[in-house]
Amino acid sequence: MIPILADALLAPARMHIPDGFLSTPVYLAAWVLALIALGVALRRTQETLGERQVPLMGVLAAFIFAAQMLNFPVAGGTSGHLIGSALAAILMGPWAAMLIMTSVVAVQALIFQDGGLLVLGANILNMAVIAAIVSYGTYQLVRRLAGDRPWGTFAGGFIAAWLSVVVAAIATALELGFSGTSALEVAVPAMAGVHLLIGIGEGLITVGALGFIRATRPDLLSAEPMGAGTGGRWWVAGLGLALLVVLLAPLASSFPDGLERVAEDYGFIEAARNAPYRIIPDYLFPGVSNEALATILAGLVGTLIVFAVTLGVVRGSTRADRRPPTADGRPQTAD
Repeated sequence: MIPILADALLAPARMHIPDGFLSTPVYLAAWVLALIALGVALRRTQETLGERQVPLMGVLAAFIFAAQMLNFPVAGGTSGHLIGSALAAILMGPWAAMLIMTSVVAVQALIFQDGGLLVLGANILNMAVIAAIVSYGTYQLVRRLAGDRPWGTFAGGFIAAWLSVVVAAIATALELGFSGTSALEVAVPAMAGVHLLIGIGEGLITVGALGFIRATRPDLLSAEPMGAGTGGRWWVAGLGLALLVVLLAPLASSFPDGLERVAEDYGFIEAARNAPYRIIPDYLFPGVSNEALATILAGLVGTLIVFAVTLGVVRGSTRADRRPPTADGRPQTAD
């Protein structure tokens, strides 16, 4: 078995595209689209984000990172894991969700060598941008159709989460097809088919999270995603919950995820290229011989890093946009 294939099979299953799967024109185009979307997201978040919502974004990013470590098995020896864009978009709106998911995906690539560096723009585009837009639009549509009926929150959450996974998978398949890695008529049905099942798991996890939030902090499900405050120390409890989720990481399924399974079945897994460096590869903390403990330590470190990075990015961008008051004492607004 070639080393790349061995590494892929031994690594935790993930949906992230590795370097080598996409051609240069495709991943450069993905970078351009992702950066444009993130620029808009930063601007829109600056206009709507309140100081009390900043910790919530950090907590959501930390929870999503932790939950992504919990792969669940689906049919045919394949596994899936939470993307989390739907949950972030439902609670914070699509623009903030893009920033949250970008922090998660970037830390996974830079620290854990999960997903390629050259194709990081494509992973951000698929999981942070496309998934957030699709899930938010779907959720709002279902909520409007449901009116004031309470089931609208859960039906909307499930459908939004399921559809976000399927659309993100199709976007990945199109990128593979345009790169010549796999024929479109092969990649699209193969990726869509397996992620139709994985999306069910995403939907159920999202509904469970929404149920917990509805019981503990129903204000976070208000009509205005940015309107709910996070007063008190609720965010501390949320971060603690994310750290507790990491303790379950050693129980995650070791089956390859949908992208890895398709790559193995259709013979292009060998195109994957390893990262040029290793910090905490494969979510195993270096120097720890016990695999379960190494996984937990890596998850704890990653959860805290994602929380800190998200807070830093959001606080830095909002402060940079603040202008001194005008001569009459009123705050300046952006042109």
